[in-house]
Amino acid sequence: MKTIRLLYPDYVSGGLDTYYFGANLMAHILPENNNQPLVKVDVLPPDGKAKTVIDGIYAKDEVISGIADAVKKIENEKPDRIITIGGNCMVSLAPFDYLHGIYDNVGIIWIDAHPDVSTTDDGYPNAHAMVLGSLMGHGAEPITNMMKNTKFQPNEILYVGLQGLHEYQEKFLNDMGVNYKVQTEDFVSNDEIKAFVKRFDHILVHFDIDVLDEHFFHSTYFANKDLVGDGSGGGKMTVKKLSEVLRCITNNCDVVGFTIAEYLPFDEYKLHKMFSSIGIFTE
Repeated sequence: MKTIRLLYPDYVSGGLDTYYFGANLMAHILPENNNQPLVKVDVLPPDGKAKTVIDGIYAKDEVISGIADAVKKIENEKPDRIITIGGNCMVSLAPFDYLHGIYDNVGIIWIDAHPDVSTTDDGYPNAHAMVLGSLMGHGAEPITNMMKNTKFQPNEILYVGLQGLHEYQEKFLNDMGVNYKVQTEDFVSNDEIKAFVKRFDHILVHFDIDVLDEHFFHSTYFANKDLVGDGSGGGKMTVKKLSEVLRCITNNCDVVGFTIAEYLPFDEYKLHKMFSSIGIFTE
């Protein structure tokens, strides 16, 4: 069984340069495994310039270009399993679509404080908030059009760690018929996770770092008080609870896709920029 690590440092879909740095750092944080070749999606490094919003999507051309290159790299490799190292949440689109094309009866566990079902009509142009809606065929049309396989159905999705919703997000989920639970007080239980995964032959896991409580884990969007995003709040999960959730999933099903997204090591990025301005490191 061939497993690849897809390094996909997309930052434009989230509108924040630190995503690029975070993805590349995460590639070094993961345990080494020479049996899992690292395949890098071509994403131009941040240049500090603001992008434009086209058809309701910030940096639309760059977003689409990244997806297209991810699709190409995956198809060239023909893996059986994909570990995707993001970047922001958009990085799940290409690998999840590909895996949906080679496996039947696939479910998604979306570990995230947010539903990621925004559309171009909702006033928030950063495409990372549109990815799961697009995988369901009802997000942003230019993004959904990049998919080659069957769209995911509402009953094939389980949210873990989901926090309070905007009205348009709640309407989307209710209209689509997604069975979700807002987890501001209690998380989805292990029994609920086990019941979900038993329905499927294969599972895809999307893990967004912002499901973690920024008061205890600081390399997440909401640890930076200068950032507001679409007005949503951060997650409530601890690393200990996350570890329990991941063990519950991986011990009870066949995980063929695993995404790590939205890692934002702000302090480390500040050090990187500082050293980049000192001659001895760059001459």
